[in-house]
Formats: sequence, structure tokens, C-alpha cells
Amino acid sequence: MTDSKFNDFVNIVKRLRKECPWDREQTNQSIRTATIEEAYEVVHAIDDNNYEELKKELGDLLLHVVFHTEIAGETAGFTVDDVIDSIREKLIRRHPHIFGTAEVKDADDVKQNWEKIKMSEGRKSVLDGLPSSLPSLLRAQRMQEKASKVGFDWSEKVDVWHKVEEEILEFREAEEHGDKAKMEEELGDLLFAITNYSRFLNIHSEDALRNSIKKFERRFRYVEEKLAEIGKTPSDSNLEEMDKFWNEIKAKE
Repeated sequence: MTDSKFNDFVNIVKRLRKECPWDREQTNQSIRTATIEEAYEVVHAIDDNNYEELKKELGDLLLHVVFHTEIAGETAGFTVDDVIDSIREKLIRRHPHIFGTAEVKDADDVKQNWEKIKMSEGRKSVLDGLPSSLPSLLRAQRMQEKASKVGFDWSEKVDVWHKVEEEILEFREAEEHGDKAKMEEELGDLLFAITNYSRFLNIHSEDALRNSIKKFERRFRYVEEKLAEIGKTPSDSNLEEMDKFWNEIKAKE
């Protein structure tokens, strides 16, 4: 992308901010959920391997970056150039093996150096910087990864699985006692342990769950379609009938 194209784009956003009644009313707070939605639409396009859609969604996300900058800049006094300078300086600072004299053996070394550099920048904890608004499974895995980079981790995968089994037993025990608060606590521990085990398998738990949700949705929609062909809906069908169509689409897949 040429500087002129980017500048033209920024100027369009500036003009919208000044002249469009809707854009003029927005704040960083009012569009924050829309920004999250745009990020998820980028992920959706990636999941679908739809590069034409990805191109469009990345454009929408870029719009939010520039729009947030324009809004915040009115109060904080920074510009899109300042935003670019900030990330440029960070990339150079956190890649001393590229822009400096540091040496690394592999990607794991790069990750460990990254965390050390973050701490040298004034962070009080290696867990700083993880937004509380992240999906819980994703946040759990990222938290575990960060702790692992400074040596706080299981040494053997089998021990991680034993922890999962331990949490299952503790959850079942809480269930048997009918203690709902304890059940919720133990279920959270179980999900955290499973997420940790998935990390040892190099599986992203958030991605795994998202794929399972997509699979469930695809199969349930098939059940609804097949019921509609015989003039029924799930509400006036029964489990046996729905299971028949469920197993049918499962076999086809």
C-alpha cells in the first residue's frame, strides 16, 4: 500500500468524523463492541479460507483502528502517525535478534525473550496485558503460555492429564454433594486443566471448541431441514426422530 493510498483513507475517515452525523456522535466506548465484532469476522473469514472475504474484513478492521485513533486523538492529542510510530518502535525493541545483536536458537527462544523484554518495559507481572474481555478459554491458554515461558509449567504431559483426571473426580464429588457453588468452581478448574492439556498437544482449545460448535450447528440445521421436509419442527418431533437425522448427517460427514 502506498503512502498516498493510506493518507487518502485517513482523510476519508477524518471527513466522516467531521461531516457525518452518526460518525460525529461516536466515542471509543460506543464502538468498542463493534471493533470486537469486526475482529471476529476476520477470524470467521480465516476459518472459512475465504480470502476475498478476509480482504474485506481486514479493511473493516483497519477502519476501526483509524476511527478509534481519530476519536481518541481529539482528547489525547495523538495521531495515526503516533500509533504507527508506537508499534514500529515496539517491534524493533522486541526483536533484538533481528534489529540488534541478540542471538536465538528457535521460536521458543524468541518467545522467552519477548516476555523478558515486556517485563523490562515496566510490567509488574508476566500476566499483564491479557484483556479480561478475551474469551475465557483463549485467556486461560494465553495465561498458561505466559506462565510457561518463565518456567512455571508441568514437565511431563502425563502429569497434566493426571491433573485433568483429578479435576474430574473433584467435580463429580461436588456434584454428589449437590453444592452448586462448589460444582461451578470445580467445573472451572476442570476446563482450565483441559485447556492446559490441549496446550501440551499444541491444540488451541478456543479453536477446538469453536469447531465443535460449528459442527453442532451444521448438524442441527440439517435435522431441522429434514424435519421441515416432512412438515415438522423440532418442537413437535421427538428425540428418536431427531436422532435418526442427526446420525444420518453424521454418517455423511
